[in-house]
Amino acid sequence: MSGGGQEDTHRTIERFARETYGRLVAYLSAHTRDVASAQDALSDALVAALTSWPHHGLPRNPEAWLIATARHAIVDRARHQQVVTASEPTLTLLAEGRNTDMTASSFPDERLKLLFVCAHPAIDPAMHTPLMLQTVLGVDAATIARAFLVSPKTMGQRLVRAKTKIRDGGIRFEIPEERELPERLDAVLEAIYAAFGIGWDDTAGVDQRGRDLTEEAIWLARVLLELMPSEAEVRGLLALMLHCEARRSARRDPYGRYIPLSEQDPRRWSMALIEEAERHLAGAFRHAGSGRFQLEAAIQSVHAERARSGLIEWRAIMRFYQELIRISPTFGTRTGYAAAIAEANGPEAGLAVLDAIEFDAVSGYQPYWAVRAHLLQRLGKISEAWDAYDRAIGLAEDAAVREFLLQRRG
Repeated sequence: MSGGGQEDTHRTIERFARETYGRLVAYLSAHTRDVASAQDALSDALVAALTSWPHHGLPRNPEAWLIATARHAIVDRARHQQVVTASEPTLTLLAEGRNTDMTASSFPDERLKLLFVCAHPAIDPAMHTPLMLQTVLGVDAATIARAFLVSPKTMGQRLVRAKTKIRDGGIRFEIPEERELPERLDAVLEAIYAAFGIGWDDTAGVDQRGRDLTEEAIWLARVLLELMPSEAEVRGLLALMLHCEARRSARRDPYGRYIPLSEQDPRRWSMALIEEAERHLAGAFRHAGSGRFQLEAAIQSVHAERARSGLIEWRAIMRFYQELIRISPTFGTRTGYAAAIAEANGPEAGLAVLDAIEFDAVSGYQPYWAVRAHLLQRLGKISEAWDAYDRAIGLAEDAAVREFLLQRRG
């Protein structure tokens, strides 16, 4: 195959890997009961594809080709390690599963099924979301580490330990029964939202994987709603993501410059997505109580009202944040509350909220420093504001966000 043809094939393989990685790992893991070996085998299959497909052409069914190659890799690895006897259940499952229909399941989506499997109560709850992100959605450890404010090495070690515990601890890799789903739901919701957040951080939209993640997260939330239609927090999460997605095109001006939410042109928002979000949010609030995602969606709903009234009701946002802090006092929630109370009651009040957060805990949290810099600037504390802006600029990964902050600093 010519050089240009090989490059096209390589791009096709890369795109195919992005689009199917989570689904194929889910399928292989469901049959092997071993997440790590499924990931390793699929990686071997993708490497084999890079060698074979450019020379022999794309197979008629690339997905089936990768599954078959991954199965061979699993069997070969088991034989190489001379643990054939211990691996007989896995080999039997693989043999029996050769003609299994991937779509035949009580779950409406194979990836959603594996999310619930990864939320097993015997697995460290702190590792549920990272494990789901890497295993099911194909997010690399370095990206997960940034989302959790730890080093890539630390996150990589945690993921290895979690997978080792699954394998060595004899945790049964089985689909939970219907009665077990509610107790695992929170972990699944957290993982879906984390995936959306990772994709949403790509404000420029230049990383196709980021766009894929946001779309996949919304899709998974829709499918989850089909599976558990009476769960208010599922509707709350879907409403939250739809409100954010409605503003995607308004996050940049025609020249690619970053535009913060309060300065966006509401005419560029998608009213269809906003209306859908409002329907889901109304349905969620018909149930008793208010969960984290319902409250976060309610905050976005107040922002969306600016499209009709031209105003932002900061006191309403402040009250929602107060309730949100009561049930979910994360750094993001407290930073958002500081920004809202500063708009409602003045920058001194907002800065007091930020000052109450432990410094070491937010030393690498970019939104904290961006809000702090803005409030210090409003108070006329220019020297302190410059220092905070420098921290925020240094932590910003998006070039347009850095440029925006540099202009604010000036």
